[in-house]
Amino acid sequence: MKADVTFSALQLDELQVRDKNLVMVDVLRSSSSIVHALHNGAREIIPVATIENAAKVSGTLFGDVTLRGGERNGRMIQGFNLGNSPSEYSEANVKGKSIIFCSTNGSVALVKGRHARKMVVGGFNNVSKVVEFLQELNEDFLILCAGRSPVVGGFSLEDTVCAGMIIDRLLESKNPSVETTDAALAARKLFRSLGRSIPRMLKNSEHGKYLIEIGFKEDLKTCGAVDSVPVLPIWTGNNVRLKREMTESDDGAPNAAKPSP
Repeated sequence: MKADVTFSALQLDELQVRDKNLVMVDVLRSSSSIVHALHNGAREIIPVATIENAAKVSGTLFGDVTLRGGERNGRMIQGFNLGNSPSEYSEANVKGKSIIFCSTNGSVALVKGRHARKMVVGGFNNVSKVVEFLQELNEDFLILCAGRSPVVGGFSLEDTVCAGMIIDRLLESKNPSVETTDAALAARKLFRSLGRSIPRMLKNSEHGKYLIEIGFKEDLKTCGAVDSVPVLPIWTGNNVRLKREMTESDDGAPNAAKPSP
């Protein structure tokens, strides 16, 4: 099992990740919002890359069971039901709902990975579930850090530290089959350096500072809470659902819509 990391989805096109096993990581805040939404009873997450495609997809679904969630520049998109704060994805808001999800980086990464062999959504909130999945998979995989747009290079400190935590836990499990690329080794080194205090790391990150500035300080605590939501969102080919809920009938669900680029 070889572990690899790409530091930003901006660096890749979808052909480069086709048929790979992927872990999409967007710590601030898409991974946490998706994890919380599904844990609180959302039926599915349908990722789209653009606001225009969110409108197109919502037109194909049943309006009374569909919500639009996401952000641009950290703030809720006009006309959407929800932003990208995990606290908004409460059971009262999302239970039984299909959520069309559009964010600056996370949903874009999911759309790019839609032809992956397998793809799960990971973050600090569900890191142990991700590690368990990878151990059971026992195949080569790539951690796809969503990164930051429009930052040159798209590097995200928090995504890379989270990737490093995943790698570190796999290596600490003493599985002799785990190999690392240089990128995976670098991510682990960064985690070893900064991972002793996830809250401090998030507060010191560029995006963390920005979220505090626009009023989302509490989201950093939520997104940095390790193993607080022990569920595993997985890409089904049409949408993102909880791994335990996947069946053959789900893949062909009548109101599922394939994500638009």
